[in-house]
Amino acid sequence: MCPLTPRKRTCVGRVAWEVIGVIDTEGDCVEWSFPAEPGAVRGARAVVRGQLCGWGLESLGDLAALLVSELVTNSLRHATGPIGVRLVRPAGIAATLLVEVSDPLPDPPRERTARPDEEGGRGLQLVAHSSSRWGTRPADEGKTVWFELPVPG
Repeated sequence: MCPLTPRKRTCVGRVAWEVIGVIDTEGDCVEWSFPAEPGAVRGARAVVRGQLCGWGLESLGDLAALLVSELVTNSLRHATGPIGVRLVRPAGIAATLLVEVSDPLPDPPRERTARPDEEGGRGLQLVAHSSSRWGTRPADEGKTVWFELPVPG
């Protein structure tokens, strides 16, 4: 049984988020908006795992939640506005899951090599090495960082 399904407004701990829309045409799509607060990372992980469970893609839950955590954390460190998280299962590409994280900062993230003694700086490397493809694109207000995961089976 799946522990979380999208509702109009949901709370995990003290963080509230809002389901922006669930679209059932041309594939499955769901997106959420989180305030730029530390609890957004935990909330994003929870909704991603819950939605993937609802879609029968539990096997992608840990990896997708980890990568979303990295991108939402980057957004929290560098942006000040709301953070969007979106999952898409395109109809024509059944073997791919598209995950997007958006924020209002227009500057694209930079992948870098962290020194062994640094505590941060590995998030984009993790996304790059764990996904089949990833990238960024500008938005009307800010940017979107996306990655694709292959759907098993």
